[in-house]
Amino acid sequence: MLRAAFLFVARALSTREYDSWMNTIRDWIGLSMASGLGPAGFWHLVNSFGSPTSVLDLGYKDISQVSGLREAQLKGVRETGKLREAASYELEKLSCSAGQAVILDDPCYPELLRKCVNPPPVLYIKGKKECLNTIAVAIVGSRAATGYGRRTAFRLGRDLATSRITVVSGLAAGVDAEAHAGCLDGLGETIGVLGCGLDVVYPRTNKNLYGKVAECGALVTEYCLGTKPEGFRFPARNRIIAGLCYGVVVVEAAKKSGSLITVQHALDEGRDVFAVPGQVDSAKSNGTHWLLQQGASLVVSAADIVDSLGLDNSGPAGGVESQEAEVQLDPETGDLFALIDHYPKQRNELIERSGIPPAKISEHILLLELEGLIEILPGDQIRRISR
Repeated sequence: MLRAAFLFVARALSTREYDSWMNTIRDWIGLSMASGLGPAGFWHLVNSFGSPTSVLDLGYKDISQVSGLREAQLKGVRETGKLREAASYELEKLSCSAGQAVILDDPCYPELLRKCVNPPPVLYIKGKKECLNTIAVAIVGSRAATGYGRRTAFRLGRDLATSRITVVSGLAAGVDAEAHAGCLDGLGETIGVLGCGLDVVYPRTNKNLYGKVAECGALVTEYCLGTKPEGFRFPARNRIIAGLCYGVVVVEAAKKSGSLITVQHALDEGRDVFAVPGQVDSAKSNGTHWLLQQGASLVVSAADIVDSLGLDNSGPAGGVESQEAEVQLDPETGDLFALIDHYPKQRNELIERSGIPPAKISEHILLLELEGLIEILPGDQIRRISR
């Protein structure tokens, strides 16, 4: 009888504790949803009154007495009851969509991000939230990446994964997508940081990748469900990418690009910055070359990143430009291939140097392309690629 009574009290206490925790999460979400407040305003109010719950328990008259906040920021907290209602509804929708909210007071909140200036009060997550506290490196770069940039991002992502390092990126087209895909190919965990809600796939071309990242890693955002990918959200998103990682690797980037915004956030938080060199005449590598001139660490392989950061390297981390796999080529095709290097050459130049007739050389070029040894660029230029 006594044991049964004790178990009843224990269960009741557990239920009360759970309800109290859920109310805490609700209030964190509610205050973070206040229009115009932003992370800086959120933390200003919390530091003034002790907690989001304390802020929402107060009336607008008390809140408006706080100095240091603009009227536009205070406007969003006029009706605290509605904020709590909206937050409760958000939690219901998250539960239905297999998402979850992690507040800064949660032990699962990423420790590196917690130490940043004005960290996101709430992270919305889909996938494995435990991978948010793993050893991670970010790979970022151009959306309109070249073939070289895409291959390099894929290799770095794959090789970091084989070293059991989590790869973080922004799930954008180009370098981001290839970094995620490479990490998944290396059977690693990858984190996609979104500039929209968890239920918004952007760009749509990454729909399949979005699902794989959620399954094998995690999708993360500071935005509520249904939030559209408006342009101003991505610079804010980039601070989360930098904050989750020990270092940021830039594969391809123009001098003025979102990738360099990520780099600035990384430098502000004391993270290491790495850059992959490209062709000196490529506009897509202007930003990376500028970073190298400013002192960024040069990267030609994942091993460079692992060694520089002093991370545990328990797997192979091959070079960016690994040797081509052995392919059996007939003598004439092999001779032509020997004339092709990593810098583009015109087809007419290859015809002239090889002495092979134009019709025949097209057959050899097609074979080399199918074997994945070369790529054909605009202007009928041909260059060697590494497998």
